[in-house]
Amino acid sequence: MVEAVVGGRSGVGSARARPGILVLAAAVFAGVTTEMLPVGLLPAIADSLQVSESTTGLLVSFYAVMVALGAVPLAVLTRRFRRKRLLLAVMGCYTLSNVVAAAAPTFAVLAVGRAIGGLSHALFFSVVIGYAVRLVPPAMTGRALALVSSGASVGFVLGVPLATALGNAVGWHVAFWLLAALMLLVLALIAVVLPDVDAPATTASAIPGQRGRMALVVTSNALAFVGHFTLYTYVSVLLLRSGATQAAVAPILLVFGVFGLLGVWFGGPWLDRSPRTSALLILGMVGVGILAAAIGYPHLAGVVVAGAVWNGAWGPVSSVYQVAAVRTRATSPELAGAWINATSNVGIAVGAAIGGRVLAAAGIREDAFLAFGAVIAAMAVFVLAQVCRH
Repeated sequence: MVEAVVGGRSGVGSARARPGILVLAAAVFAGVTTEMLPVGLLPAIADSLQVSESTTGLLVSFYAVMVALGAVPLAVLTRRFRRKRLLLAVMGCYTLSNVVAAAAPTFAVLAVGRAIGGLSHALFFSVVIGYAVRLVPPAMTGRALALVSSGASVGFVLGVPLATALGNAVGWHVAFWLLAALMLLVLALIAVVLPDVDAPATTASAIPGQRGRMALVVTSNALAFVGHFTLYTYVSVLLLRSGATQAAVAPILLVFGVFGLLGVWFGGPWLDRSPRTSALLILGMVGVGILAAAIGYPHLAGVVVAGAVWNGAWGPVSSVYQVAAVRTRATSPELAGAWINATSNVGIAVGAAIGGRVLAAAGIREDAFLAFGAVIAAMAVFVLAQVCRH
């Protein structure tokens, strides 16, 4: 059996790791679907609870703020807990958050459910990233993280579009009830299938002098997420104002998700072979797709084609930054994951909030131009992070 040593701990052999990696991917699928569900149902939730679309978009921002504030502190506080028990507890909290949201009669109660989910999410990704790294040999880190991250793309491909279609057909409350049931199923799979790994003992494997590079990586990550979610939070609004019908939104999101999954499929192996080049190419394609959406609006065909490019390239972005952060060796994989999780959600919160303001004050095209500028800034900082290697 091949053994991996990551952060001073023995990992699970690569042949035995695949079932565990797949279970982690399923957990990511459920987690991302929980996080992004309001995006597809934003107009329906706004109408049902009699609030504006821009106010409803704050459900995404509020969730993200909880993650951003809690990710690093929770990772530090729980660093001595056994990983499997900790992950089971997190999935239980996710389930509770969806039950509260499903039963919510008011916007305030729905916000409470989202707060519980946000705190769960704050710890979830640091645990999952560290877990995946410890299951495989170091040379397979990029592929393992890409496979785990594919759960996010499947969430966009299947979870969000199907939940959107269901919510539009029978009510958004039902979509949250279904998601709560999915969380329970994933929790059972974790209990039965996932092998346990040791908790990280120390950060002794960290390389001195790499904190500056790590800071640049997480800054670039935050900017990329600002760019994406400035527009993606309001993607249903973009599609509806481009001429799509309400019934067509879910199928179009499905198309976007399929392209995101293809992006993960093709991009994952290159993160181990040529991480810097593939990262810049991926970010460049995200920027091109967003700019094309701005130029193509309000013509639906142009927006859909641009959205396929943008979301296809976005698929492997999480893996890009997870791999880059872990490979700085500035800290443990768990804390690297926590910083990526925190800054991702800073980006989501800022992007959703700014996007809502610009949407209300100017329009959806202006949202897209702002998103493009943030992605270009993310590329510039990422280049600087690769230059400052020592």
